[in-house]
Amino acid sequence: MARNIAFGLALSGLLTMLTACGYDPGTRAVTGGLMGAGAGAGVAALSHGKPATGALIGGGVGAVGGAVTAP
Repeated sequence: MARNIAFGLALSGLLTMLTACGYDPGTRAVTGGLMGAGAGAGVAALSHGKPATGALIGGGVGAVGGAVTAP
């Protein structure tokens, strides 16, 4: 369980850095949301949770993170 949490945190950090790869806030929000949804679903599946719930939470967090970052 601790290994899954550590993996999820490491993946989240990597994806947070990648959300700044865009020229305007809209592009960063979309890419952040998509990457967050994928990461959230993956972490939820690995931790025996509900992937759909993980995707919704990850997508929301990723979209906000992408929209507020500066290029």
